[in-house]
Amino acid sequence: MKIETYREFWPFYLDQHRHPTTRSIHYVGAASFIVLSVAALVSLNAWLLVPAFALFYLPSWVAHFVIEGNRPATWTYPVWSFVSDIRMFALWLAGRLEAEFQRTRRPAEARS
Repeated sequence: MKIETYREFWPFYLDQHRHPTTRSIHYVGAASFIVLSVAALVSLNAWLLVPAFALFYLPSWVAHFVIEGNRPATWTYPVWSFVSDIRMFALWLAGRLEAEFQRTRRPAEARS
């Protein structure tokens, strides 16, 4: 089933990030990405974007295969996945992520 809207994608994205360790790896990646991106802007050094993206994606992809046992959503929905990575990080920082998991929880039979 192809996801057609971001509204449909967000619950799918959260379902793909059920394990706290996977989410923690994403948070470290998102924080690293933000810090390195700001540093790239301030220093006008675009080369800092290389490690920014590497730290943002590579550990998270490994976590999806090893911990979650799923394929990274980035590979199919790159823009929505990027937006959702930042959204999940922001909700976690605000202490609102667990409520969002509860709000969007999908039944087990709908996860496949």
